[in-house]
Amino acid sequence: MRYFILIAVLIFTYSIAVQAQPRPIGSSTATAKAAPAPESFGAKYEGGLFGFNNKQIGTLKFDDANDRLVFFGNEQKELFGIPYDALLVIYPQSKSVTSTTGNVLRNIPLPGAALAGFIKEKRSYLIIQCDDPDIDVKGVVNFKLESKELLDAVLRSLADRAHLTQRGDAFYRPKAAKSTDPN
Repeated sequence: MRYFILIAVLIFTYSIAVQAQPRPIGSSTATAKAAPAPESFGAKYEGGLFGFNNKQIGTLKFDDANDRLVFFGNEQKELFGIPYDALLVIYPQSKSVTSTTGNVLRNIPLPGAALAGFIKEKRSYLIIQCDDPDIDVKGVVNFKLESKELLDAVLRSLADRAHLTQRGDAFYRPKAAKSTDPN
């Protein structure tokens, strides 16, 4: 019995000693680079741009020749483009919503069918706040993307192309410093 207590005390002592070890502070502040975004990818326009009210499924494409992000509709016809210089803030947004299957099953009049309401899916959105220089209007444009990985890659690639500064998950264009000339 004495040996059992001695072994238990030693194990307890060593577990506390291991737990109290300081962890080294990481010296690198660089974030992991996301995979490069494809030049064109599927997206659903959710609204927000002046003059384009209808939700549409289409394709977003980086148009580096003209320095803009272009949205093509179902017929691969260009609907609108957002110049990189007009981007003010871009950021990701994810929503956890009850899936369509969960909603259908939840409304079936069977015992336990209400549990289907717990079937969730993640939806990833690219939110773009932009300034339309043609009509001097600011807007918020929403695009639903297929996956979180694609969203991260597109966000990083768009921020690099538009020369935006990172703050947390968002990227923004800093305001130009005002000159304080006393004359």
